[in-house]
Formats: sequence, C-alpha cells, structure tokens
Amino acid sequence: MNQLNRSFLFARRLRRKRYAQTLTQVMLTCLLTLGGIFHAQAQEPEDVVTVSTALVQLNVGVVDARGQAIRSLSRNDFTVYEDGVKQPILNFEPTEAPFSLVLLLDMSGSTVNFRPQLKQAVGRFLDALSPADRVAVIQFNKKVKTLSGFTDNMAKTAYAISIAEGAGETYFYDALRYALKELEQEGKRRKAIVVLTDGLDTGMSNADRASASKAETGAAAVASIDPKASSELNQVLATADKHGVTIYPLALPSGDPKKIALPTPIQTAIYAAARTRLQSLADRTGGRLNEIQRLDQMARLYAEVAADLRSLYSVAYRGAPGRDGKWREIRIEVTQPELIARTRPGYFAR
Repeated sequence: MNQLNRSFLFARRLRRKRYAQTLTQVMLTCLLTLGGIFHAQAQEPEDVVTVSTALVQLNVGVVDARGQAIRSLSRNDFTVYEDGVKQPILNFEPTEAPFSLVLLLDMSGSTVNFRPQLKQAVGRFLDALSPADRVAVIQFNKKVKTLSGFTDNMAKTAYAISIAEGAGETYFYDALRYALKELEQEGKRRKAIVVLTDGLDTGMSNADRASASKAETGAAAVASIDPKASSELNQVLATADKHGVTIYPLALPSGDPKKIALPTPIQTAIYAAARTRLQSLADRTGGRLNEIQRLDQMARLYAEVAADLRSLYSVAYRGAPGRDGKWREIRIEVTQPELIARTRPGYFAR
C-alpha cells in the first residue's frame, strides 16, 4: 500500500512539473506576440500619413434665357471648377430629391401687426413642397424656440406655425446658428433655411450704432460700418458652407432703409447694414433675397421660394486639401451654353 501511494505521488508531481513548463511556454509566446504588436503600433505613425479633405456640397439652379427653370439635366450635363481646376463630381441628385428645411419665423415686436398674413403665407409654402420633404419650424425673438422638429407630416408643421407668437428683441443670428445646428442632424439630405425677418438683429444693431455714432450724415454713417466684417455673419456663412445649406431670406418692409419715415444718419446706416447682410446670406449660400414691398406679396414670394427649391440640383465634389483660410472660387457650367447655372460663388477653406 505504501509503495502504491509513493507511485501515485510521484506521478502527480511529474504532471504538475509538465503543466508548469507548458504554462511558462504559453506565457512567453503571448508576451512575444504582444511585444511585436506594440512595436508595430509604435512604428505605424512614422510610416502612415493621412490627409482629410472636405466634401463640398452645392445646390444648383439652372434656367434658360427667359429665366425658366430647367429640371431635366443629368450628372453629365454639369462641370465643376474650383479655382479654375476641373473637379470630379462625386455625388449628384436631381431636382426631385427631397430637402430638409427649416422655416425660421421672426416673432419679435416688428412682426406683431401682420401675423395673420405671415401664417397664411407660410401655409401656402407648405402646400408647394414635395411629400418627402422634412420641415422644422423654429421661431425667434430674444429667445430661439423649436415649435416642431423635422417631419414630413405637414399637418403637424401647419399647427406649429399657427401657434407661433411672441414680441420683443430680435436675435436673428443666434437663430440662424441654432437652425444650422439642427440641420446637421439631418445627415446627407439636401438642406435649406427659409427665413422671414427684417434682418435687424438687436446685438448687431447696437454694435453698428456704436460704429456710426460720430457720423454727421447718412452717407458717412453708412461708410462707417462694414457689414460683411461681422464675426456673427461670417460664422453663420462658414457653417452653411460646411454643410451645404442654402439660405432664402424674405425681407420684411419694416427693415427697408428706403422706407424709414424720418431717418437719422445712424438709423439709415443700421438698416442699410442689416439689409446688406441679408443679401450676403443669400449670395454666399446660393439662395435668393426676396424683398417684400407689400404684405399682400408675402404668399406669392413664399410660393416662389418653394418653386425655386423644387428646381435645384445637388452636386458634390472633393475640395482641394488644406485649410489655409483662403477663398476658393467655385464655377459651375452646363453642357448647353444657352443655359445659366447658379450656385454659391465659393467658400473659405477653414
């Protein structure tokens, strides 16, 4: 019996020794393998260089010599140039492709007297959209508020328009930044902002008033303000460039510098600067400034904006590498020379 126990103990010790040797070999193999991986990872950044370039997205309108929209073109009908260099078109969408739209409504004190006309006009705009378009309704005065998120349920959108209300100051550029941020969530869909406002942003007007405070004439006051130097304006334009957002301002007559009853030099300058910035928003993003001369024109102009959106093609190409802050000029041509293509003129590479 003792001999049997000794044999059993010897066999067990032998198995333990062999197990320990095997475990040691496995651990050494793992360490060597991991060491090779870490070494390769440490070396990789020295051997790999990545270059990131932005996709430039354009909404393009095409008309004939009579100004009639042309909606039947294809990808091969377009040629895009950046700084004079032809660019391959990476993505193309026809005029039927749906949009994600923000309806931005000025609910400051300057619009209180014609809210019924405003809401009726926006309702007509909804009737002219495609069933696949997604619309969000955002109102602004001193605060910015979403009344309805993006949806293709136009009954829900119409209700959101009907409950828009407010008064007080106008923080227009805060509202634009907010709308652009909301549009970022809409992915690769085509994007636009349609905004009804007089353009008289409270913060900017205060800054413009300080700039023109020493002017004695209207001309001198206007010359003392550089509307396009505004950091708020340029921030909005840069974000719109980045995401390919087209902006359509509908300018209310209450902000028209030519309609001021008893203008002072400073007031003339403030109104002129605000209207120039609205024009810049449209020009730089490929939209169009619609000036409302009479309130009964509002519904027709909203309908024209809807028709314009329905005639836009979307074209995308890869921008030149580098973010040097310089202006990159964009030119787009169509194969038929009698047709005229309209899009944004370029962007700053930031």
